Amino acid sequence: MKISAIAAALALGMLVSAPVYAQTATPTPAATPKVDAAARAAKSADCSKQADAKNLHGKARKKFREECKKGM
Repeated sequence: MKISAIAAALALGMLVSAPVYAQTATPTPAATPKVDAAARAAKSADCSKQADAKNLHGKARKKFREECKKGM
């Protein structure tokens, strides 16, 4: 009789505490900064025009565009 009471108390404790452990702090989408899609597209197009003006192709163009977009 004593063992079943202990087992019932442990089971009840696990059921009560389970939701506490299940609630983890995950970042919400609102917490991350959002960049306007139109602004991002304009930045990308501007970097592409600059790469065209420099007559860049292939890996050099890709590297230039990545650095250009980071710098803006």
